[in-house]
Amino acid sequence: MVKKDKPDEEVLPHKLSLVPLLGRPIFPGIFTPVLINNPADVKLIEEAVKGEGIIGLVLAQKESERPLAEELFRVGTAAKIVKKINLPDGGVNVFISTMRRFRIVRTLRKADPILVQVDYLEDKDEDTAEVKALTRTLISEMKQISENNPLFSEEMRLNMVNIDNPGRIADFCASILNIEKTEQQKILETLNVRIRMENVLVFIKKEQDIMRIQKRVQNEINLKVEKNQREYFLREELKAIKTELGMAADSKSSEYARFKERFAQFAFTGEVADAVERELEKFNLMEPNSAEFVVTRNYLDWIACLPWLDSPPENIDLGAAARILDGEHYGLADVKARIVEFLAVRKLRRDNRGSILCLAGPPGVGKTSVGRSVARALGKEFFRFSVGGMRDEGEIKGHRRTYIGAMPGKILQGLKIAKSKAPVFMIDEIDKMGSSFQGDPSSALLEALDGEQNFSFRDHYLDLPFDVSRVFFMVTANTLDKIPGPLLDRMEIIELPGYIDAEKLEIARNFLLPKSLEKNGLKRGQVTWTRDSLLCIANGYAREAGVRNFEKNLDKVHRKLAKRVVDGLESAAGSGAPAVGKFLVDKAAIVGYLGKPIFPEGECKKADRPGMSVGLAWTRLGGDALIIEAASVAGKGGLTLTGKMGTVMKESAAIAMSFARKLATERFGVGEKWFEKNHVHLHIPEGATPKDGPSAGITMATALLSLFLKKTVRPGVAMTGELSLTGRVLPVGGLKEKTVAARRNKAKRIIIPKQNLRDVDEIPDIVKEGVEFHLVERFEEALPLVFDGL
Repeated sequence: MVKKDKPDEEVLPHKLSLVPLLGRPIFPGIFTPVLINNPADVKLIEEAVKGEGIIGLVLAQKESERPLAEELFRVGTAAKIVKKINLPDGGVNVFISTMRRFRIVRTLRKADPILVQVDYLEDKDEDTAEVKALTRTLISEMKQISENNPLFSEEMRLNMVNIDNPGRIADFCASILNIEKTEQQKILETLNVRIRMENVLVFIKKEQDIMRIQKRVQNEINLKVEKNQREYFLREELKAIKTELGMAADSKSSEYARFKERFAQFAFTGEVADAVERELEKFNLMEPNSAEFVVTRNYLDWIACLPWLDSPPENIDLGAAARILDGEHYGLADVKARIVEFLAVRKLRRDNRGSILCLAGPPGVGKTSVGRSVARALGKEFFRFSVGGMRDEGEIKGHRRTYIGAMPGKILQGLKIAKSKAPVFMIDEIDKMGSSFQGDPSSALLEALDGEQNFSFRDHYLDLPFDVSRVFFMVTANTLDKIPGPLLDRMEIIELPGYIDAEKLEIARNFLLPKSLEKNGLKRGQVTWTRDSLLCIANGYAREAGVRNFEKNLDKVHRKLAKRVVDGLESAAGSGAPAVGKFLVDKAAIVGYLGKPIFPEGECKKADRPGMSVGLAWTRLGGDALIIEAASVAGKGGLTLTGKMGTVMKESAAIAMSFARKLATERFGVGEKWFEKNHVHLHIPEGATPKDGPSAGITMATALLSLFLKKTVRPGVAMTGELSLTGRVLPVGGLKEKTVAARRNKAKRIIIPKQNLRDVDEIPDIVKEGVEFHLVERFEEALPLVFDGL
């Protein structure tokens, strides 16, 4: 309530005890209650009531438990205590009548209670025409705000109209508007009535703008709510009408019914049943136009499409499996036997858990096609995917469905495509997986392949246990050294060796030629290939372990023949002459079709001077002959290695240097001064090709010893074996491929470690034909075979 009368200045004391205000300043001319809780302020009120009852109210600059005198604003309001009511908690509620503004002139006491000397302030320019106009505007604008705001009571509206002082009207408006306390303090400190009213009008306009925005937002929300409610009732009415008329329900209802029926067939239990029921009910309550609707529908659709039911028991016919493998693959007798044995164990156990086969071998030897044949022999669906270059574990285990575009990993995708709980999965290039900040795919794959874990495989997208233990997993790799140890430990390794020329010839006749002729539109009777022409391609254009390049060269020849057939048909149509009929492809024609051989016939790697030796190496494309060269130049001793050697090969070279030097000085009388005055350089040609491994140890030692003794290695000798620092020759791998490379290089003698005798017995006789094996246990045993006169 607002006070109309104004006491004279003489009545008000010039020394006031102050009550600090922490909330907002209190303006003159107001009758209002004030709650006092601070014990010091309560005591001040008690003393004031005993006296004249006049106190000073000043706003604190910062909120603190008990502000000091210097922490108060300099302008405040004098007020008279009209009534005091004691509260149960020790505080008091006082009703005050505010009187005049004052400014603190001097602080008489800084501590509680704060005592100051004050001067009372008068309003300025309060009786001008401009002020009168502002008064009317102020009252009009406040009426507009109060009419639309239920917080303004009728008593507040009447008080505002009954105030006849322009300054008091501005004070009253400032006290009831939602303004920051610092802005209210500025208005309290403004003595010019015109400026004070203009400032208050600015805040009134801001309040009106906020109210307009609030009203618009509220109207928009109300419209949306009304629209959604109306649409909901209309949809429910439409459903009821369609049900009465026997019409089809909407797409959401049909989807819900489809999911319900499908899940009833699966007869879920436990965690899966609870999760499916929860998602299904959520789907039923969702609006089709909501963002979450599509996510939930896709999730339920994936669950509905997965093969949850058990597959029928396997019926493995070993005879049929052997016939399928023989009919689709030439050679590979050991591989086929291993696979048939594996299937026999599977049939006896009647349990396919832990079935993981790893087919390891060079590219193009038929690893993937063997997997297809196994699936055909078992009568199962076949699904293949490659993990080469994969760095994200989400590709295996999926991504959480909170991500946009999330979907399950390759394991569940394959099960959905195969529509079977027990298909054959072929995982290609498992040795080429990587890892990154997105995770380690090999670790995710381990959970899917491990028979102790995969009966409850949990995909990130599905987030439900799914049994993948019935899946027959087959993986392929070119090399085994890059497969993580825990993953390799769970696999049955079957190695597929490379093919020799005779095997490539039979594969071309029985498989590649018919396939290539059909692919290029030619008939089997149109093209005749001679044996020499096929061998020419195998030796001159496709020496790798597999037959992929062999097939590419056949396709290249057949494309040229297809063009000649088309040209002949066009010419015959124009001239009436007979078209070109049949073609004979012999060895002479191959050069015309394919150009000069990549590997010229008769080009052999020979050690024809001191410091050279011929070694045998295994590469991912098969075996290869390797020339090693050693030379010496005047210098201070030491060894230089070139030819892009790996770490292991560099270590083997250092061992070969130490052993050859020791052998040359102790056994053959080469003086130490020679090593002090000569610098040795060891090089492996084809320097752009990376090389690594320990199997060139004895080859490098032979080249170095040949340099030190100035003796040339006997022609037709090749060798392989790891060399120890004491001269022992240690076993190596890939002996079959190395033997093929030796024959291709026209080597008659092959020096190999004695511990590789077992591998020699496993090499087919057709590969060993014309080659003499010499098994050595120490390097010294190879000297009479390598050098004349030793």
